[in-house]
Amino acid sequence: MIPHDDPQARDQEASVRPQSLMLSFLGIHVLNRGVAVFSGSVIDVFARVGVSEDAVRSTLTRMVKRDLLARHRDGRRMYFGLTARSAAVLEDGEHRVWRSGAVNSDWDGVWTMVGFSVPESWRSQRHDLRSRLIWGGFGPLQNGLWIAPGVVDVPALVEDLELDDHLKVFTAHTAKPTEAEQIARTAFDVPAIAERYQVFLRRWDHDRPLADAPDDLARQLLLHTEWLQLVRQDPRLPAEHLPDDWPAIRAEQVFHTLAGAYAGTAASIAGSVLDTIPVDGP
Repeated sequence: MIPHDDPQARDQEASVRPQSLMLSFLGIHVLNRGVAVFSGSVIDVFARVGVSEDAVRSTLTRMVKRDLLARHRDGRRMYFGLTARSAAVLEDGEHRVWRSGAVNSDWDGVWTMVGFSVPESWRSQRHDLRSRLIWGGFGPLQNGLWIAPGVVDVPALVEDLELDDHLKVFTAHTAKPTEAEQIARTAFDVPAIAERYQVFLRRWDHDRPLADAPDDLARQLLLHTEWLQLVRQDPRLPAEHLPDDWPAIRAEQVFHTLAGAYAGTAASIAGSVLDTIPVDGP
């Protein structure tokens, strides 16, 4: 599915893990529908994108253990539905894909800053905090000081880490001689962000993307998974401080065009393949 002369595109395809695909599948076909889906039909869908039955079953089991899925038995069949935790994760993804978007064209000049001092011996807590900050669009400005464009709800981002006493949070504007563009290029690897979008465009921006995929359900699943990974890694830096040819602009147009093109056929195929039961909950 990827040109063999494009190692970065191959790496991006390899990085699409079964759990990432599963979250995309759940977000498209399960979220807000009040249903749980039969494991066998999930296996059928994932076979279309080259994921084995064993990998699907292992992913489902891990997600149950992490409170991202709940089991529902109906006769001899096992169905899987969302939990409150997975619904929140999927709604965040839906917001990033369809509402906030990849291009930050309405930035008001405000930055959120987080200073932290966590003991070196607390390696796990430090790792978790940094992971949450990256998830929230932060980058390291200097040792112990991270920054993100816009106003970020830091308490919601780190609420279960129990590190409040070790954090200092501010909102601020830059002042001379500091420039916003300087902040963006210090705290974030702008060329690497751009290259990820270029890889996406090389894979999807042509007449017949993924022509060897079996159907539009497979294409939809791969497209949404790759796009969500992109926007979750993108801190949405202010467009005014990025190059005029910033590739996220074209990439987002391509995503929306293809998502619309695949939606109808993919929904029809999913309707014929998926075995679901109604459930209460998220």
